[in-house]
Amino acid sequence: MNLYKYVSDAINNKLGLVANLEVPKNRDFGDFSTNAAMVGAKATGKNPRELANEILPKLQELDFVENVSVAGPGFINIKIKDNFILNNTIIPEHIATQKSLMLDLDYGSYNIGKALHIGHLRPIVVGDTFNRIAKFVGHKTKSYNHVGDWGRPMGLIIAWILEYGMPKDAEEFNKIYPASTARANEDEKWLNHAREITSELQRGNPEYTKIYNEFIPMSLAQMNSIVQRMNVLPFDMIMGEKGVSEYIPNAKAILENKKLLEQSDGALVVNIRNEADNAPMPPLIFQTNTGANSYAAADVAAIYYRNKNDNPDKIVYFTDSRQTLHFQQLFRAVKMANITTADLIHVGFGTITGMDGKPFKTRDGNTASLSDILDMVEAAVRERVAESNKSLDDTTINQIALAAVKFNDLIHDIKSDYVFAPKAITSFEGRTGPYILYTAVRLNSVLKRADTTITKPKTYELSSDERNILIQIMDFERMILSACENHAPDLLANYTYDLCQLANNFYHNCPILRDDVAPELRAGRLYIAKLAFDTLAIAIDLMGLQIPNEM
Repeated sequence: MNLYKYVSDAINNKLGLVANLEVPKNRDFGDFSTNAAMVGAKATGKNPRELANEILPKLQELDFVENVSVAGPGFINIKIKDNFILNNTIIPEHIATQKSLMLDLDYGSYNIGKALHIGHLRPIVVGDTFNRIAKFVGHKTKSYNHVGDWGRPMGLIIAWILEYGMPKDAEEFNKIYPASTARANEDEKWLNHAREITSELQRGNPEYTKIYNEFIPMSLAQMNSIVQRMNVLPFDMIMGEKGVSEYIPNAKAILENKKLLEQSDGALVVNIRNEADNAPMPPLIFQTNTGANSYAAADVAAIYYRNKNDNPDKIVYFTDSRQTLHFQQLFRAVKMANITTADLIHVGFGTITGMDGKPFKTRDGNTASLSDILDMVEAAVRERVAESNKSLDDTTINQIALAAVKFNDLIHDIKSDYVFAPKAITSFEGRTGPYILYTAVRLNSVLKRADTTITKPKTYELSSDERNILIQIMDFERMILSACENHAPDLLANYTYDLCQLANNFYHNCPILRDDVAPELRAGRLYIAKLAFDTLAIAIDLMGLQIPNEM
């Protein structure tokens, strides 16, 4: 039940107003407060506090209201009846949104020839969590890994292989692109050679195609192993630049028919600048002066393909915020050409930094691979477990480490940078993944030890700790719908942390299995503990985390 919406709608319908409902930080005076009297005062010319006192009897008539009171200049505090809370706290298996949409989600964008690194962490974690949330609220989704497998990097890789031979394994293969790029930066002849190879590859050169077909599976297998280790949902479609290249002529024809393509120094571009632009807005380059299709051309073709095959209501991209300009160019060009009517949305991330505030690097100064990151955090977890004189199996260590990495990413505002510190994120206290899992394990342990059938009590007087946790549980639906609507999985992570804090307050202040707890009280508290655990289990699953058997 969306308690917030239920109470808000009931108050506004009762009073014939459109007022705001707020959740006070201190619930000692009420579970909600409304500015209805202030809104009504503007229309009637009355003093807000006087009007608030006139409104109180009307609100008291609502079946869920325990009591109401006036505070400050005219705010009205509302306390909800215990039985209403108990009878309406339901854990949903799914939530039905008002309108089910078709969402195409692009959050892979891995590059062939490069090991997945720390820069890929946020797209994987946030994109996968949003995908899970969207499915949970009833949307249809299709997740895409738009692999970088057809541009100049392929030319640089093939040029290197032609000179030095095919690599033996993925580790050796990953060294080729950086080495060839470094050479291209110093040797213009090498760079032009790679450019020519790229153009020839895209035209179907058989020798280059044979080499390409040999190294692609090697790189994809390596990517898939990391994706599996991160416990994310499999992509519905791995379709990169090569896959959409056959649709570039279709996209190009539309741009030409709309007279949007122009020649510029031998390249084909779309001028997208308009009179409202106060900052520079460079044209979208569709085709380079060597005749090669650009990265942007592949993205235009991808939208053409997705519109034709999926008919999406939204296409959402999850990438580093440094690509903001690219997506502004892309979205303008596509809308000018009327290639899709879907809403086009770019969710940009901040940077993951080290303690020095600079992009996170390993001790040797290199960009950290995702495999390095997971290994680093697993080592930190093992160290903490050893310090606590505990013994946990490898599966549990992996679950804790993954929670530490993923929850740390989700708890931060998507647009903000954050510091990556392995020791800090593996703490079992504070805003961390291990704290979330520990709370779930603790609640589950109580339920297992109770070893009894848990049912809802017919009547029960709630303590403040019990009220707070149940109202938080009833706020789950509102939060999850907001997280989906605003493409903000960080709302889920912050909600989960707040729920865990309330669950631990409840655990400490409301004994359950102690011998001196009366049977009726124990039954009520077990019911609340189960509601808390079930809600927490859903939230944890939506973040792609797993609850260990013990911690």
